[in-house]
Formats: sequence, structure tokens, C-alpha cells
Amino acid sequence: MAKPFIITIDQGTTGSRVFLISDRGEVISSAYEEFTQHFPRPGWVEHDAEEIWASVSKLLGKALESSGLKAADAAAIGITNQRETTVVWEKGTGKPIHPAIVWQCRRTADYCEQLKKEGRADVFQDKTGLVLDAYFSGTKIKYILDNVSGARARAEKGELQFGTIDSFLLYKLTGEHKTDYTNASRTLIFNIHKLAWDEELCKILDIPQSILPTAQASSSLFGKTRGLKSLPDGIPVYSMIGDQQSALYGQLCHSPGEAKNTYGTGCFVVMNLGKKFLQSKNGLITTLACDANGQPVYALEGSIFIGGAVIQWLRDKMQFFDDSKESENMAKNAAHESDVVFVPAFAGLGAPYWDQNARGAILGLTRDTTASQITQAALKAIALQSYDVITAMQIDSGLKLPTLKVDGGATRNHYLMEFQAGLLDAPVVVPRNAETTVLGAAYLAGLGAKVWASPDELKTLNPPAATYHPVMKGAQRDRELKLWKDAVGRVLTK
Repeated sequence: MAKPFIITIDQGTTGSRVFLISDRGEVISSAYEEFTQHFPRPGWVEHDAEEIWASVSKLLGKALESSGLKAADAAAIGITNQRETTVVWEKGTGKPIHPAIVWQCRRTADYCEQLKKEGRADVFQDKTGLVLDAYFSGTKIKYILDNVSGARARAEKGELQFGTIDSFLLYKLTGEHKTDYTNASRTLIFNIHKLAWDEELCKILDIPQSILPTAQASSSLFGKTRGLKSLPDGIPVYSMIGDQQSALYGQLCHSPGEAKNTYGTGCFVVMNLGKKFLQSKNGLITTLACDANGQPVYALEGSIFIGGAVIQWLRDKMQFFDDSKESENMAKNAAHESDVVFVPAFAGLGAPYWDQNARGAILGLTRDTTASQITQAALKAIALQSYDVITAMQIDSGLKLPTLKVDGGATRNHYLMEFQAGLLDAPVVVPRNAETTVLGAAYLAGLGAKVWASPDELKTLNPPAATYHPVMKGAQRDRELKLWKDAVGRVLTK
């Protein structure tokens, strides 16, 4: 009899991935494909949800083909996803009525400011744990219903459905209209105290509750595959979870006070708070995550909009290098104490500043500034933004992180990791498999399918591979932080 394995779909901001994960927590095979980023106006970002589904469907076949395994032997499917990205589709056909509005998109920023002026900010934060910002799904839903001809009338008739990307993929896989608590908690209309869609908030944003998916625990049965070319009928989907909460689970941060930072397109620091709700006083948000059994708990989160995306920008727009991996050597070869500071506020600044109108800047330029120095400043900016969030988190929680668990593609950049450890004056720990976003969804699906009898079995699956100890001297740390604070002060608009 074939050993069980888990199909894990990781649908990210710039690409889709499918992994097959063994009962030992190891990657059997994987497949990846980027998809198109659409920028219809400055600050606006869209995806074609049908293109995303096509990529996932194709990758399911490729990952299975390269593994030599039979799809029918899969124990379960787990889904993890970019979170706030918003899709509205026809209930009967699954056809989106508008391009997906991506979490990075700022088109509803003015409307968010209007709501703040109306005195609405506190009611949203008290119920959802979130700040009023265009980052989240609620105002994106309203935009689609307001701007697609006939959409609001169709929504009120029950002809349309809303979902974040997890819900859209689930609909395509199973025909079900569901989401999990972690994704629901990112919509700006989900009450995280009651674990339910909030009638008052939906009324403020004029969103019919009939279009909203059923929300349930991240490790539970969401449906079974049906009518697909790449998979047989009947494979259960046993987990759905937002990407950052999935990474938190994959890092085994199952107890209050444990935290991780994921370095992806953006950077996301999340700390498990357990059953205790805590509202930040330092620019963070409160969201839902998972305990060891996949049940909802509270978490503090700091979201950095532009992390690894700044390196992509240097590669694709500035053409400083052909491969992002080259950024490490460029940074190491730059002058040790450059005054160049890069504030990558391409989509505003997220936590702890929450300035929607801030824009990117490179400061300290001289005639002899090199591409290597700008690249070094870009990598430093990823770590400096993370430092700001972690500092706010420690103040809010009253806890000092003894170590920082990290994951994501940029953890392969040794310069970045060494600089991060130096700024924090604390060890930075990289696991053997840095793809903990994938592992989190796989672990939760495997627990649902009884691949693992209990969360205790997960503890030996992904040991540390590298630990970066701080070597930065205090004087250098103070200098880096002063340059950064001065630069951020120049781009803030409020």
C-alpha cells in the first residue's frame, strides 16, 4: 500500500505552487508558475482569477506527474493563500465578474479615509482587530459591487459569491463556498470575538451577507474534489488557511508568545496570543491564527507591504541584476557604512505607520553611489521594516523574543539574515525547510486526514538548519536605526 501524502496548494501574490508532502513532512515534488501582475493605474494591482485557477490546475498535474504518485492515493488537500485579495464570481458558473483586486491595491484608500472622518475607525477595529485600510477585503468588495454594472442587484438576488483566493480555489475544486477563520478575519467585516460575519459592518459597507462564504476552523473538512481533469473525485480538502497564519503554524508557534517572520513579496510578523484578545497601541493589528489543533486563537500581526518585492523591482525595473540571488554578493561588496537609505513605500507604508499615501524614496545619493549600494540599502530596508514591527510587538505584548523564527524565500540571503540578527540583537533561526507556509497547510490537512495522530508528531519533522547570531556592534546598530528613522520621517504624509 502506498504511503499517504498531502497535496498542498500555495497560491501567492506573484505565483502559484503545488507541493506533494510526505508523512515525514518532506517535499516529494513541487511545481511553480508565475502569473501576470496587472497595474491599471498607479497604486492599483489586479490579478486574473481565472489565470490563477488555470495555473493551479496545471501545476497539480505537473507535481503529480513528476512524483510518479497516483492522485487517488492522496490523503488530503491543503490550501494556503494570499489573503485579502478579493474575487467576486457568478454563483452558477464560477466566472469572476471583475479582475481580482489584490491586497496591495490602494484604489479604496480615499474611501477608507472618508470612513475615518465619519468616525467609523473604532467600530471596525473593535470588532475585527483591523485598522481601516485599503489593504483589507471589505472596501474592495464594495468597489466591485459599486463599479460593475448590475453587480449589486445580482448580489442581492443571490447570484454572486465573494471569496478570498482560498474560497475561489475551493469552489473550483469542490463546488463549495467556504473559507476559514484566518482568511475571514482579514476581510474587515468578520467579528473575531463572535467568529461570525458582522451585520453592522456589512451594512456600513453595503455588502449583502448572502454573498459571503461559510467560515470554519482551519483544520476541518471543506469539501471533496469533483469534476476535475487533474484530480479524481473524492479527495478531501482538509485545510484552508491564510499564508501568514500557515507559516506561523508551520513554524510550530502553537503557544502564546511564539512568533515568526515570513520574508516573501511582503514581510509578515505574527505572534501567537492564545485565547486572549489584545488590541495593539503601537500600530499592529489583531487577527486570528491557529492553536496546535487548528482551532482559532488570537495573534498580533505586523504587515510590511514591500519586502522581497523591492528586490524584484531592482531586477525587473532597474535591471541591476538578472537573478535576485545576485543581490547578496552586491550587498556584501558595497561599502560597509553607506549613507544610502531605501524606503520602499511603493504601496504606502503598513505597520506600524499605516500611511496609505507614503511613497518610496532613496535618500543619501551622491555622484559616486553605485547599484551595489542601492541594492544593499534595499536589503537593509527589509530588515529595518521588520525591526520596526517586532519592536512594536514586544512593547504591546510585554514579551522579549529570545529568538526570531524566519521563513520564506529571502531567508536564503545570508546578508539579509545576518543584518536582521544584528538589528534585533537576537538569534535568527532558519528551519531546514524554509517553506513553512506550505508545511503549515500540509500539517493541518494531515491532522484532519489522520496522517498524523496528534500535533506532537510534528515536532521532529523540520529541525533548524541555520542560526544567525548577532555580531553587529551597538554603535553601528544605532547609526543604522537613526538613518532609517530620519528617512521614514521624510516620506510619511501624516
